[in-house]
Amino acid sequence: MNKLKDLFQSEIPRINLVLQKELEILSPLVREVGEHVLLAGGKRLRPILTILTSRCLGGTREDIYPLACSLEFLHSATLIHDDILDNADLRRGRDSTHLVFGIKRAILAGDALLALANMIVARYDIPAMNFCVAEAILKTATGEVDEIDNLRNPEMDETTYLEIIRGKTAFLIQAACACGAMVSGASQDVQDQASSFGMNLGIAFQLVDDALDYAVDTQQLGKPHGSDIREGKITLPLILFLKTLPRKERQALLEKISSDSLSDEQMQDVVLSIQKAGLDQKVRQEADVYLKKSANSLLSLPASRERDLMQDMVELIKNRNF
Repeated sequence: MNKLKDLFQSEIPRINLVLQKELEILSPLVREVGEHVLLAGGKRLRPILTILTSRCLGGTREDIYPLACSLEFLHSATLIHDDILDNADLRRGRDSTHLVFGIKRAILAGDALLALANMIVARYDIPAMNFCVAEAILKTATGEVDEIDNLRNPEMDETTYLEIIRGKTAFLIQAACACGAMVSGASQDVQDQASSFGMNLGIAFQLVDDALDYAVDTQQLGKPHGSDIREGKITLPLILFLKTLPRKERQALLEKISSDSLSDEQMQDVVLSIQKAGLDQKVRQEADVYLKKSANSLLSLPASRERDLMQDMVELIKNRNF
């Protein structure tokens, strides 16, 4: 795990430099918004995965960094739009972009980041990669629409929930790995295994993220405690909790959630009940199922230092606590 930490520490400064350089293409008004969300920090998970996958498969291109950064531009654009849709106040512990620059400017800057990412990918002249990134954008937007459609939905079930998180989170992580495989010239079978690794890693990442929303505080996570239920998002911890309630109690809680009439005290009671029942941990156990699938896909990739680091990535997400 220390080797993975060393990798992040060595690669993130270069990633940040390339992000800054690519942002210079944009007009100052748009660039300022992009810098607010991009240079505020972040795990840089997606660009790191692109770099690792490429190198694992024998890629030696020095120009891998702009491609890797294109995935971070895509991710940042979704964060800008997501915060507007959720009316979120915080992102990574800072005021959300739309609160700083206004909704109209934030939306258009997010659109510009999407366009910039596509321009960067097009430089590599690999049609399949263009399709992969376009599909990831489409699936991400569709996942967000599906999530909005199911806000405060009392009929929300695990199947629908998993489809939403595949769309809004996992497809972009899958694309990060797939792009790394494509740019390295890997065979289709190997590309498929890299994509499977990314998809299952992405599902697990979101499962853990949703579990953490019921387990950690604002300072650790960088967003309000229990923010999902406040925003009307019916995620897996809440779905599992509702199943434990007697019919009348469950119906009463569902009515309050669907009508957005839960008080702050009632919200906190739900959060604490989920914690006491260990349901956040149960969701993490579900994430482990996908992490095992992700690790199995790795076995089809060539043995290498990078593959070992990708396995460490699996363990990092498994043990993530903020």
